[in-house]
Order: sequence, then structure tokens, then C-alpha cells
Amino acid sequence: MAGGSRLRRNLMVYGKWFAMKLIRLCTLLLALSIVSFCLISLSPIDPVQAYIGADAMRVSPEQRQEIAAYWGLDDPPVMRYLHWASAILRGDMGTSMLYRTPVADVIGERFLHSAALMAVAWLASGVIGLALGIVAAAHKGRWPDRLITWYCYTIASTPAFWIGLVLLVVFAVWLGWFPVGLAVPAGVLAAEVTLLDRIHHLILPALTLAMVSIAPIALHTREKLLAVLSSDHVLYARARGEKGYALIMRHGLRNILLPAITLQFTSFSELFGGAVLTEQVFSYPGLGQATVAAGLGGDVPLLMGIVLCSALFVFTGNLIADALYKLVDPRMRKGGDG
Repeated sequence: MAGGSRLRRNLMVYGKWFAMKLIRLCTLLLALSIVSFCLISLSPIDPVQAYIGADAMRVSPEQRQEIAAYWGLDDPPVMRYLHWASAILRGDMGTSMLYRTPVADVIGERFLHSAALMAVAWLASGVIGLALGIVAAAHKGRWPDRLITWYCYTIASTPAFWIGLVLLVVFAVWLGWFPVGLAVPAGVLAAEVTLLDRIHHLILPALTLAMVSIAPIALHTREKLLAVLSSDHVLYARARGEKGYALIMRHGLRNILLPAITLQFTSFSELFGGAVLTEQVFSYPGLGQATVAAGLGGDVPLLMGIVLCSALFVFTGNLIADALYKLVDPRMRKGGDG
């Protein structure tokens, strides 16, 4: 009976916590959609002009009005937002003005490329960042620590697109080891593209994104591990003869692993932001490149759809991080909504 009561109590706590997170998500999406729609409406880019493109000289004013009426661009901004919001509630994200296809299809296709890029970079940055942080803390004040710290501060202050350009020039132009762009070889049918071809085109963009993401993980791990190594129980372990990496793995790893994992999941926003710049440099056909194209082309339906999906993506990372803390740390379960 006691076990069943405890289970019901935990279910109620987690249910309340999840309900609060769901309410926050809905509020976030509503506020973000309103702000984004207002900013897009104030943009100097003319969606009709961007839609017409090079044929602007051959389009009459009457045809421009028909195009604006077809896309609902001649309605007041409030009416356009209400029409868009009502369509979203029905599950219709609209039609992209640039790609002439449903927004959901464009996002679904582009997200597969971005997901592969971000997943590889996310895993690589987490593993390498954790390892570099441990090495730096274990050799505090010596050359490995100084080298790793210098690398982290240098990369943290360097734009992602600049790192991508350097890697592109060195490994694609000078050495010729990797292609200069795209996700698949140019001029090859989709049925003939192999997995090795996709991996070959993925390596440089993923390496660029991972290099940018390594720095905060390594620095955070270093500081946490140094704090653990200076604690009383580690000093007692040293007095008993424990030392080196065996000491770190036994007493330090368990204390730094959860914060490092949590930081990894909360870095989804930086990961997505870095992917936008990286995909532009390598002409990688992901959500980042579609975001830039939609912004420059005044594609309101596509841009709004990407904004909502990216917000959901980042919120999911933060939700997983919060869930990990509540599962591991019993003190956070008592708060209910976390």
C-alpha cells in the first residue's frame, strides 16, 4: 500500500510538472508568434516583389494586386495573423511562397538534413568537450590546461561562419579532401546517392558546428571538476593514496556528468543558431538555409513555421534537461512544477 501511495504521489507531481510545462510552451509559442509576425510585418522587404523576382518589369500593377490578394498580403496585419493562427490550430501551416509547396513538407524535408548535422555535432561536442574539460582540470596550471583553455576562449569568441570558411578553404579548396558544399554530390540522381556520399558532405559542416559547441562544455566541465577535486572527500581519498585519472573517474565523474549532460541539452538554441550560419557557408540544404531564404524572400508562412518549430526544438532540449534533474535529484521533485 505504501508503494502504491508513493507511486500515485509521484505521478501527481510529474503530471502537475508536465502540465505547467505544457502551459508554458503554449504561452511561449503564442508570444513568439505575435512578436515574430509584428517584426515580419515591419520588415522593409516587399513580399510581392520578392515573389515576382526578376519578372518585376513584366508584371503590371493589376497583376501585383492579384498576387497580393492571392497570398492575403493586402489584408491588415491583424487579420493576416488571425487567419494564419486559425489555420495553425487546424494543423495547416500554409504554403511556402518561395518553394510553392506546403510549409510542413518544406520543414519536414529540410529538418532531416539539419537533424543529421546537429545530431553529429551535438554528440561530438559533448564527448570531446567533456574529455577536454577533464584533461584540463587534471593538469591544472600545466601546458594541457593552458592549451585547452586558450582553444576554448579563442573558439568561443570566433564566429561560426569564419571557422567554417577557414575549414572550407583548407580542407576543401587547398587539400581537396571534402566537397565545397551541398549535402549530396551535384548532378547525381537521388537514387544513386550512397550513405558514404552523404557522410562525406556532412563532415565539414558537422566539424564546424562541433568546434563551436565544444568550448562551453569543456570550460564548464573544467570548473565543476576543479571544485569537486578541492572538496573534503576528494582530499581524504588522496590521503588514502588515490590519485590520477582513477581518482577523477571514481569521485569526480559522477559529480560532473549530470551538469555536463544538462548543459548539453540546454545548448539546443546555440546549436540551432550555429547551424543557420554553418549551412549558409556550406550551402547545406537544411532549416538554417531555408530560414535565411525565407527571411530575405519575405516568405511569411515558411518563416513563421520555422520560428515555431525551432522554438519547439529548443523547448524540448530544456524540457529534457529539467526531466533529467528531476529524475536524478529527489530534492527537485518536491517543487512540483520545477
